[in-house]
Amino acid sequence: MPSPDTWTSPTLAADQIARMAMRILIIEDDRDAADYLVKAFREVGHVADMATDGEEGLGLALEARHDVLIVDRMLPKRDGLSIIGALREKAIDVPVLILSALGQVDDRVKGLRAGGDDYLAKPYAFSELLARVEVLARRRPGPNEETVYRIGDLALDRLSHEVTRGGTEILLQPREFRLLEYLMKHAGQVVTRTMLLENVWDYHFDPQTNVIDVHISRLRSKIDKGFARPLLHTIRGAGYMVRDAKGA
Repeated sequence: MPSPDTWTSPTLAADQIARMAMRILIIEDDRDAADYLVKAFREVGHVADMATDGEEGLGLALEARHDVLIVDRMLPKRDGLSIIGALREKAIDVPVLILSALGQVDDRVKGLRAGGDDYLAKPYAFSELLARVEVLARRRPGPNEETVYRIGDLALDRLSHEVTRGGTEILLQPREFRLLEYLMKHAGQVVTRTMLLENVWDYHFDPQTNVIDVHISRLRSKIDKGFARPLLHTIRGAGYMVRDAKGA
């Protein structure tokens, strides 16, 4: 739970109240912490549901549409990663933020690889949690947004998270999917490294690593290898572009 010195009453944040309301499901077995989050989210204009064990949480997640789920890892009856796995098996792509006292690198990696979209270790500031939840909600396609991107014979379904080329399914890791999704959203346009760092990795600084090069290489091997026409192109000195030689 956030410490008192990190939190000011959300009723004072007029800019937050003006934002579009979200429906959030909080699955947290610490009732005091869960009650606090429900109250805090409601005070900034969002709708918050609550479950205090894994089975109840999974049931609510399956019954109602939520914009974002906040899931504790260590829960009675069913753990948080099991909930995420069950949702992903049913092709339910609701964004999930894992909230946990398990904050080591290995813990975070395990959570993200299990299907989580973000991971925040306890203790935390509510302002950061709110900002992360809003980012996750923005990533989800709205009712009028295109949900399937197609470039040549490559197709990416933003809802089911399925990627195919020439009718053959391509298995991507979550970060690879986000990378391809962003490139396809901007098909035919040069996408710079800065754009990728900010929109795929949520970095607003250059980490001075080759993380982009590594992921681009892996992605290219999955979507282009074995096909006559490459779709993922490096634009020397500028960035990257997804386009079909016959027209993106």
